[in-house]
Amino acid sequence: MQGPLVNEMQSVAMGVPDVAAAERFYTDIWRLSVAARTPTTVYLRGTGAAHHIVSLTAAQAPELLALTLGAPSREAIDALAAAVPRHGGTVLAAPAESADPAGGYGLALRDPEGRILRVVHGTARHADTTPERDRPQRLAHVVMNSRDVPAMQRFYADALGFRLSDRTRIMAFMRCNTDHHNIALADADNDCLNHIAFVMPDLDGVMRGGGRMKDAGHPVQWGPGRHGPGNNVFNYFVGPFDFVIEYTAEVSTADEDYKVGMPEDWKWPPGRIDHWGVGTPPSAELKAAQRRIRFADNLRV
Repeated sequence: MQGPLVNEMQSVAMGVPDVAAAERFYTDIWRLSVAARTPTTVYLRGTGAAHHIVSLTAAQAPELLALTLGAPSREAIDALAAAVPRHGGTVLAAPAESADPAGGYGLALRDPEGRILRVVHGTARHADTTPERDRPQRLAHVVMNSRDVPAMQRFYADALGFRLSDRTRIMAFMRCNTDHHNIALADADNDCLNHIAFVMPDLDGVMRGGGRMKDAGHPVQWGPGRHGPGNNVFNYFVGPFDFVIEYTAEVSTADEDYKVGMPEDWKWPPGRIDHWGVGTPPSAELKAAQRRIRFADNLRV
């Protein structure tokens, strides 16, 4: 098959010990809204078109149950079913119609380090997509710790069609559309979730969201600042059950002519870790939380 097999970051499925508490946080404070509800799961949307961008399901311990990506066609789903095993992954659920409220046609797979991903095509979309000043629109990216970034970079490129945008000393930034990155792989001694980033309409939304989080007892753990790769503005927080979450905006785009940066292109002056250098550096609490959320062992969504 010609063309990309994956072209969108759609949602994350969180396993949490207290679904009701997590729902209150993500609706009242983080400012998502309920898109659907089943006996086991709450589905939350942003102001964008995606049916949902977060789902919450009961789990004994906090974990990331799955990451859901979008595919451009049913043919792409079928091609993925053949490509994933060739490149070291495992197909956990063969292509079929999805039973979750978003619908669509998709499959589930496990990458070589054990993360579960769903890839779907034809999911339900919302028509009421009016941006609001300090509400998340969609997912920006998910960053995953990896014990072997070069191997994982090859898998996501060869099996799913991601492209490298930039490689820094500690991270590989990869894209499946024109966003600078949809996933990033962080060099680490573990394979936990690093963080989940949500797109806000603009810098003002990032800052207003930061103030709201601070008022609710969730202080900024890194930021405000402007990253190097991606050039996006950011505020990071530790949310309920130690999920690290980010408000971001102004993510740069990357087209066919984008020049891939290497570590020597992304060096900061001493004491500087972002363009602005005015916000707080990453806190010890943030760094600890980035090692706590594991990916689920078994397919549950």
